[in-house]
Amino acid sequence: MNARMIDPTARIESGATIGRDVSIGPYCIVGPHVTLGDDCRLIAHVHVVGHTVIGPRTVIYPFVSLGSAPQSVKYRGGPTRLVVGADCDIREGVTMNIGTEDDRGLTEVGDKCFLMVGAHVGHDCKVGSNVVFANNVLLGGHVSVGDNVVFGGGVAVRQFCRIGNGAMIVGLSGVRADVIPWGMAQGPLANLVGLNVVGMRRNGFAKADIHRYRNAYRALFNGTGEFRVRVGEVAAENSSDKNVAALIEFIRAGKRPLTMAARRGGVTAFDEGT
Repeated sequence: MNARMIDPTARIESGATIGRDVSIGPYCIVGPHVTLGDDCRLIAHVHVVGHTVIGPRTVIYPFVSLGSAPQSVKYRGGPTRLVVGADCDIREGVTMNIGTEDDRGLTEVGDKCFLMVGAHVGHDCKVGSNVVFANNVLLGGHVSVGDNVVFGGGVAVRQFCRIGNGAMIVGLSGVRADVIPWGMAQGPLANLVGLNVVGMRRNGFAKADIHRYRNAYRALFNGTGEFRVRVGEVAAENSSDKNVAALIEFIRAGKRPLTMAARRGGVTAFDEGT
């Protein structure tokens, strides 16, 4: 540990593991079970406690709190964990809690995530890599988020929901059910409003791939008949398309409701039987 990079007002508890070339600014607190990877930067007034691991080159801004006890009445004080990946950018006022004993005991955030001011990652969440949280995004406990997801400002996600890879959640939406990969959800009680085509292009989807995915989306969410039947038909018609196959797998793996498109006439389709 390079003492010249630790501000004299910072408090580093005995037992903490500090990597090479870590910078810890004024009035930071690092608990005894914390590991900070190489080249991490804690700007100032950062609070990192619990059994928490922060990956290399992650930058943490003032008034961030990482690794505190979960906001759950079921937590029994166990040594559950928080793991944050490499190259993350964690802005002012972000909070993340450790897991609970009744789940995996782990809250996890992947690499290269950007969490803007006031975002919260609840206990037992699993967040992929390259995820963007705009200001004041709130994840309830046990939420699963895939890679390359974008959350607009003020989004709130209900506990246990799944957000598929590449989804975009428009600002001020309240997510109460699973959102498909590359879906775009919007509204106070979020509905599907289309696909994140821009995100698909940026992540290497060819024009033909997007065309097939859009056709599958329309058949699933704008078609007629029982939803289970439509899922089977789309799966059979697109068995060789890996992207559509991943969409079908996501739907079939769900144990909770699925966010659906709004029906004509403004009636919301909230399909409990997926």
